[in-house]
Amino acid sequence: MPDTKILLEESEIPTHWYNVVADMPNKPAPPLGPDGNPVGPDKMLAIFPMSLLEQEMSGERWIPIPDEVREAYRMWRPSPLYRAHRLEKMLGTPAKIYYKYEGVSPAGSHKPNTAIPQAYYNKEAGIKRISTETGAGQWGCSMALAGRIFGLEVKVYMVKVSYDQKPFRRSMMPTWGAEVFASPTTMTQAGRDALAIDANSPGSLGIAISEAVEEAASRPDTNYALGSVLNHVCHHQTIIGLEAKKQFDKVGDYPDMVFAACGGGSNFAGAAFPFFADKAAGDKRAENLRLVAVEPTSCPTLTKGVYTYDFGDASGYTPLMQMYTLGHDFMPPGIHAGGLRYHGDSPLVSQLLHEGLIEAMAVPQLATFEAGVAFSQAEGIIPAPESCHAIRACIDEALRCKATGEPKTLFFNLSGHGHFDMASYDKYFAGELEDYEYPAEAVHAALEHLPKFG
Repeated sequence: MPDTKILLEESEIPTHWYNVVADMPNKPAPPLGPDGNPVGPDKMLAIFPMSLLEQEMSGERWIPIPDEVREAYRMWRPSPLYRAHRLEKMLGTPAKIYYKYEGVSPAGSHKPNTAIPQAYYNKEAGIKRISTETGAGQWGCSMALAGRIFGLEVKVYMVKVSYDQKPFRRSMMPTWGAEVFASPTTMTQAGRDALAIDANSPGSLGIAISEAVEEAASRPDTNYALGSVLNHVCHHQTIIGLEAKKQFDKVGDYPDMVFAACGGGSNFAGAAFPFFADKAAGDKRAENLRLVAVEPTSCPTLTKGVYTYDFGDASGYTPLMQMYTLGHDFMPPGIHAGGLRYHGDSPLVSQLLHEGLIEAMAVPQLATFEAGVAFSQAEGIIPAPESCHAIRACIDEALRCKATGEPKTLFFNLSGHGHFDMASYDKYFAGELEDYEYPAEAVHAALEHLPKFG
């Protein structure tokens, strides 16, 4: 019987992160200011350390991982790669299914892969506090953990609907010493403005980002940290795919398709970008490789959004980034995959999709929970609602293989466990969840407020 767990030694933790920019056919478009002119790193020094800005602008293929970061990674890395024998049997598919399990981190998701280095570089720059946002809570928990490891204070603006839906993940943050508030708050101008429009606002990642950026910009001892979207975040997450490639080598296998959930893009980037490197290098194994980003139909950034310049936050505090967007004032519905409720997407992921080098698909909420339950009954691990999107897409492909007889090798990133999402599962079992496809007219309305310049 082939191995179920494919493991690496701690000495095999990668020494460098991968930067996909080095292998992109076209150089990424620069961030712009409100006047339409490119924004240099000097304009962002008020909220980021220079070390991270250098990574953000870097075109180098490999970025060294500091020893202190690799040492912290040893708390849970390398994460296991599993062969999903039981799921394969349940589906009756000739496909081989593998998944990388990032839920083994102390915070229960892939987010510490970038929270740890972001805390480290800010500490090295003399910063005392971090202001950040979180959707479903995975990022806030991870930043709280990283702040504790490197001695930084952390303040988290948590999207209100998730603050209410996910109380136990919310409780993890103060356990590690962070402060957490339901966004929008009355503590920032961005929050007050949002509440003036809707006193019962459920919040959004765009609003929470605005609040965190506003606070960071107002205090010299405070920097901002973002859990997805930006280039340096995507770089840090590539440790997932880099480890997975070593693990596939150990069993002499290689994927035909890679799936990962996509909200801001770091989950997908982490799993897929290192395999894109093989495709770009002309590796025969990757000749027909398909890389698939999976998002919810209720927040269809990649599949229904427009590829253009937009702000990364609701108030326009951030530079303009060229990306797929639903409009920076997009107000997502309160679906339970809170980590995927974002109006935009990573500029790197967006450009690769725009140029036809990766794929994107959207799946509905009920089908994702159905897939998560099937997976947990076969493999034992209860996945986070975000991860269920990748599981849904992978299961659907495995069933297509069953129909055609194709023995494909399928790989997905299981980005986190669902132990603090059981209220969502309860609602699914009670029949209280419903599918929601974001209407085209609402998308068009949000896009009418895109920034205009030039």
